[in-house]
Amino acid sequence: MLLESAEDIKVIGEAENGRQALQLAKDLKPDVAVLDIAMPVLNGLEATRQIVKEAPTVKVLILSSYCDDQRVQELIEAGATGYLVKQTAAAELLKGVREVKKGNACFSPSISKRLLDKMRESFASGGSGTHKEKREHGLTSRESEVLQLIAEGYANKQIASELGISIKTVEKHRQQVMNKLHIHDIAGLTRHAIAKGIIEAREEIPEV
Repeated sequence: MLLESAEDIKVIGEAENGRQALQLAKDLKPDVAVLDIAMPVLNGLEATRQIVKEAPTVKVLILSSYCDDQRVQELIEAGATGYLVKQTAAAELLKGVREVKKGNACFSPSISKRLLDKMRESFASGGSGTHKEKREHGLTSRESEVLQLIAEGYANKQIASELGISIKTVEKHRQQVMNKLHIHDIAGLTRHAIAKGIIEAREEIPEV
């Protein structure tokens, strides 16, 4: 409603989950895609990474309640042009959409300050440690997708259908995820996904 109220902004699509957002971005090619981080089926980080790759004309603006340094850095590396916290003022969101459409970076003031501080620290220490936390444990995009779907309770057959791959390939990815994370049960993978903000916490985590 807020975006529609602006005369110079038109909403052309809405998605219920990250995979649908990716598909709509490819089909509709909007100027700007506004994404959250904690989206079902495909989280904001992977959705951003894939939108930037598969629909390069679409600029990604993150609007999320999560704004810790690691997540902000990961989203910037994935290709997001802007990052606003959900508590931001309405005018800030409208300005963010306009700026991102122009190709300008746009961040909430609190995030901008931390990025500036981090950059200064990096320069002061000779640039060491800039990519220290890049892609934890080296999970590929596909492995990250499989991890999210496992944590959301999808069975191997459902994951295969969702991603358009064979059950055997799903099993292979699943094993690689477990090996890389050193976690060998579903409950543990689910807790890891919640801790990393890949999915939002549910009331219960099934012990399997």
